[in-house]
Amino acid sequence: MKRVSVSKVMDTLPHLDADCFKIPQQALLKAQQVSNHPPRILMLYGSLRERSYSKLLTLEAARLLEAMGAEVKIFDPLDLPQPDAAPDTHPRVKELRDLAAWSEGMVWCSPERHGAMTGIMKSQIDWIPLSLGAARPTQGKTLAVMQVCGGSQSFNAVNQMRILGRWMRMLTIPNQSSVAKAFLEFEEDGRMKPSAYYDRVVDVMEELVKFTLLTRDIAPYLVDRYSERKESAEELSKRVNQKSI
Repeated sequence: MKRVSVSKVMDTLPHLDADCFKIPQQALLKAQQVSNHPPRILMLYGSLRERSYSKLLTLEAARLLEAMGAEVKIFDPLDLPQPDAAPDTHPRVKELRDLAAWSEGMVWCSPERHGAMTGIMKSQIDWIPLSLGAARPTQGKTLAVMQVCGGSQSFNAVNQMRILGRWMRMLTIPNQSSVAKAFLEFEEDGRMKPSAYYDRVVDVMEELVKFTLLTRDIAPYLVDRYSERKESAEELSKRVNQKSI
């Protein structure tokens, strides 16, 4: 690839800030230090039912992730307060935020209720801030989305979660899972039956692990932004941490 000098670029693009403009370099996409620990995956599910199919699908996916060498932690949303109904020092909120900071990738699995992801699912995501001081708990981390349906196959919940993943500045993998008539796809003991739906879950988890291994050591470079380099650290902190309307 022919290299372009910054000075030549500035001649044709006068609105660019020369001090902040950087030409992407392939060499920087190679990690200087390669992590050897297992990929760290946090899993969230969106139902409190005793027999929750989003939880059962999450547990099945967790078994697959562990078989692929990942370290998995599943957050139980029971007793998590609604956003703004408790301080962020609440023990369950702190637990969720600590897990988000620990993770290198996430799986979000929600039922579809009234054509959308559940409030249980959304509340968990809402408690994870875009910024905690100088740290961004989700930025540059990988994300896989799944949903369970009570009837025919739908993609409303996974589509919504993809939008949220973009908002949280995550790297959402291309593949996804939507299980139709989930009540027919699990045995009484909670294990998922063999099917094309099961095979798709295997595909999704495999892809998540691959993308996590590929990006975790270069995530800061992948999400480094020209617009934010233009801002001072103080200005950026003020904007990101402004109170929600």
